[in-house]
Formats: sequence, C-alpha cells, structure tokens
Amino acid sequence: MENSSFGLKYVTGHSTEKSTVEDEGLGIFLACIFFSTIIVGLIGNGLVIFLAGCRMKTTVNSIWFLNLAIADFIYLLFSVTNFCLILSKQHSVFIGHILFMTTEQNVFASIWFLVVISLDRCLRTWMAVWAQNNRTLRKARIICIIIWVSSIGYISPYFPLLSLLDVEVTGTNVTYGFIMTFLIPFLIIASSYIAIGVKINRLKKRKQLKPYRLIITVILIFFICSFPQHVCWFWMARAENINWTFTGHFWVLFGFTLYLVNLNSSLNPFLYVFMCDDYKKKLKQSLVLVLETAFAEDHLDIKDMRQTQTDEQEKKTTIELLEI
Repeated sequence: MENSSFGLKYVTGHSTEKSTVEDEGLGIFLACIFFSTIIVGLIGNGLVIFLAGCRMKTTVNSIWFLNLAIADFIYLLFSVTNFCLILSKQHSVFIGHILFMTTEQNVFASIWFLVVISLDRCLRTWMAVWAQNNRTLRKARIICIIIWVSSIGYISPYFPLLSLLDVEVTGTNVTYGFIMTFLIPFLIIASSYIAIGVKINRLKKRKQLKPYRLIITVILIFFICSFPQHVCWFWMARAENINWTFTGHFWVLFGFTLYLVNLNSSLNPFLYVFMCDDYKKKLKQSLVLVLETAFAEDHLDIKDMRQTQTDEQEKKTTIELLEI
C-alpha cells in the first residue's frame, strides 16, 4: 500500500486548474465513495480492536488479528486526515511527508502481520506438536513488538524528506517499497500456503481447507488491492518528461488504486465475521462470540505431552488440527 503524498501537488493541480463541471461532479461522487469506505473501515476495525483487546479471551490468533486491525485502523485514520486536508486545501508539504511516513509504517506492519499469520499456520500444519509446545502468548507479543519496531526502521530512509519542500518519485524509493511490502512478503506467504497444501494432500485431507479460508481470503484481497498501486508508482518513476496537467486518465487510475488500498483495510474486520460457516446464526448471538469463532484456536488432543514425539503422533495431531 502506498500513499499519494509524492504526487499530491500534481493531483491537486490537475483537479483545480483543468477540471470541468462534469469532472467536478464525478470527483464529488468518487470522494463520497472514498470517504464512506474509510469511515466504514474505521468503525469496523475499531470494533475489532475493542472486542479483541478488551472483551475476548486472549489467544495467539487474537493477538495477530488485533495488531492487524490496529495497523489498518491507523492507516485509515491518517488516510481520512489526508483526504480532509486536501479538500480543505490546507495540506502543507511537511504534513504531507508526515502522513506519507505514517501510512507507510502501518502498511509495512499490516503486510508483515499477514506474513506471520501465514508462517504460524504453516508451522502448525507441519510441526503440530512443536507448535503446541512453543506457541505462547508471550512469544506472540514479542513478535508483534518486533514487527512494530521494524516498521519504524522501514520508514527511517524517509526521515530526511521532512526537510525537503518537494520529493521526486524515483525508481529507488519505489523499488524499496515494492520489495519490502510486496515481493518478499508475497514469496513467504505463497510458500507457506503451498507447503500447507502439500501436507494436506499427503494426509489425503483435500477437503480440510476450511480452517485456512479466512486467512487465504484476507491475503488474496490484500494483494489484489495493493498490487495495482505498485504498478502506478513504477509507471510514475519510469515516465520521463510527463506533462502532469494532461494526464487526467492516469490520476483517475491512481485514485482508483488508492481506493482499493483503503477498501482492503476496510474489508478485513468484516471478513473475520462473515467467513464463519454459520455466520447468520452467529450474528443472532453476541458479536463477541462471532469474533471468538473467527479467531478460534485449533485444539490439539494430546494426552501426554512428555511422550516421545514420533512421526505417527505428529501425523495424528496434524489430522486433528485440520479437521477443526
């Protein structure tokens, strides 16, 4: 996910100097959709944060999703702030840089929480007994802290930008963002789920993909929504001598990719609820119970944890894990 701060002056320049009545009408319509999506996302993620953080039993899974919701909430909060400042024409260069770095930080955190969730699922499939013995709340919290600290390290190259009046879109910073927030995470996540598929196939449990459909759906939506904007940033970086005032179609496309990014962050909390098998029935109960079902830990029936961890025991435990 990227923010439009680098190209802000070009976007606002085009919209204010070259707009027509029809363009303004379309702009108002798109702005309403954009704003509504962000508000819905803020409410949804805020609800997940409140329930998962204050009302639900703490599990490793709930810790992952709580931090993912926090990252999405902060991203949407600063996106709507940026949006309002643009509309009010109060957007200074310094504030633009701050908003850009803050959104980038939470983009990084969000995607790497998805990476951790995928690796966690993979380990629980291939090393079920080991995972049962070593997955603790303390370790999960430490991992989350590492991700948040790393997100600050990720945006550290942008700190010098705070003293600049303008920032050029270069291939270096675009490639840096693409590698750290798309390419590496995609390879890790894809490898994790391929490994899960291989294990399920070996156990002849092809129908037991239901425990993973929530995470797979969230990840697919994330990449579908984020990749187009990476393409736009590369397009901007590679273009030479662009007459920005006559690239209205490009900025419409860029705005659409930005909308997809916000849509992704807004959809996640609702996916947690509606991916339950019997969500219609669950919705009649308390929302806390619905989220607990979505975040439910897989239970392993191991009578003696001190017993030697043989291959047969690991196979039996993995089958039980997949059947839930």
